[in-house]
Amino acid sequence: MFKMEKIETNKVSLEIEVPKEKVNEALDDAYKKVVKTVSVPGFRKGKVPRRILEVRFGPEILYNEALDILVDPAYNEAIKEYELEPINQPEMELIQLKKDEPLIFKVSVEVKPEVDLCEYKGVVVQQAKKEIAPEEIDKYLSSLREQHARLVVIEEGELQEKDLAVIDFEGSIDGELFEGGKGENYSLEIGSGTFVEGFEKQLIGARAGEEREVQVTFPDDYQKEELAGKEACFNVTVKEIKRPQLPDLDDAFVQELSEKFSTLEEFRADVEKNLTDNLKRRQKFELENKIVQKVAAESQVEIPEVLVERELSTMLMEFEYYLNMQGLSLETLAQMTEGGLDKLKEERQEEARRRVRSNLVLEAIIKKEAFEVADEEIETKIKELSDEQDVDVDEIKERLAQNGRLEMIPREIRYRKAIDFLVENAVVEEETESSSSGQEEEKVREQNINLDMLETEDENSNKSVDLP
Repeated sequence: MFKMEKIETNKVSLEIEVPKEKVNEALDDAYKKVVKTVSVPGFRKGKVPRRILEVRFGPEILYNEALDILVDPAYNEAIKEYELEPINQPEMELIQLKKDEPLIFKVSVEVKPEVDLCEYKGVVVQQAKKEIAPEEIDKYLSSLREQHARLVVIEEGELQEKDLAVIDFEGSIDGELFEGGKGENYSLEIGSGTFVEGFEKQLIGARAGEEREVQVTFPDDYQKEELAGKEACFNVTVKEIKRPQLPDLDDAFVQELSEKFSTLEEFRADVEKNLTDNLKRRQKFELENKIVQKVAAESQVEIPEVLVERELSTMLMEFEYYLNMQGLSLETLAQMTEGGLDKLKEERQEEARRRVRSNLVLEAIIKKEAFEVADEEIETKIKELSDEQDVDVDEIKERLAQNGRLEMIPREIRYRKAIDFLVENAVVEEETESSSSGQEEEKVREQNINLDMLETEDENSNKSVDLP
């Protein structure tokens, strides 16, 4: 017998009663298990009569085992009865457990909140119609030239922005050398912002072999407290200047890049196609996100903090995976960030809340529209993943099982069905404007450059330099 009481917005209390017949059966089973583990003088192990066992140790010796047998099935039955979806571990309070009496216990648990869905069919959204402009193709080709630039030693010229200066330096404060302020054969890209502000700018115009005196002031919030806010003088020797030399944008350059193309014209057409395909994928994602966010915003639902925290943990795991590909760890980045891990979490708090709201709304739509997943659909998805990673199906299944993702595939398919359903039923009003994809790609490129710079600093760390 079950009784449910709503004690908070998304929290319920369940009073659960298990019949005395089941209690007695569980106590019998508990005795059979416990008797094998206890020793009583005068009896062989496993042969102690139940009456003797209970007299010597008290009947409570069987209670924990009986609870293990009874509680979970009864709790799960109550959850099913009321169609609840718990989102955290339940808290149990034992009310009664005796032989020849019903087991009575209470459970309080947070559950998924009810969603008051808005009218999600026929949602009206605007989307700009974008095309790839010739300037974006030029920009992409220019970036390829920069990536394939080679460094040429400059014998006579002066040091400029983006040049690589090989320097020796020694820093002092009030005439005293300080730890970490000395380096030899350090490769410094001028304009990278690697060193203290003002250091690199004062080297512009120097020639190979020239010595310069550089004056800088460490920031008040500098990572080394003993240097924070201090004025320092550096004696710098520019030993060598290297300048990036861009390859000519011609057929020969294209042939070096790929055997698939012989002319710049062919390559440019392929670049345009790829950029257009990427733009379409990005627009598709933006449209889906816009529709889902609008439906989520117009639906009513209370957001449980436990789900926000769980989503936040997932987001940080995703972020750490991205950092690992860049040669960093979340722990390292947290140490480099003012406010540490708490700050990184705070920055993602609202996004985690938006994700939870969207997921709850999508799940409500899935339930209302009764989207199901056939075994064939699961197998098709697994086959797609195996093709993407170029491994056989059995291996991909094993990987997914190890990562706990195999059981998530039906859920992901249902989500995809719900999103496709919303898009198919939406009213999309198109606008024409110049594509902004170039700016978005530039932002991504700048982020990658910043991470590359951190890696460069790490590579130079073996030269006893703490200045950057």
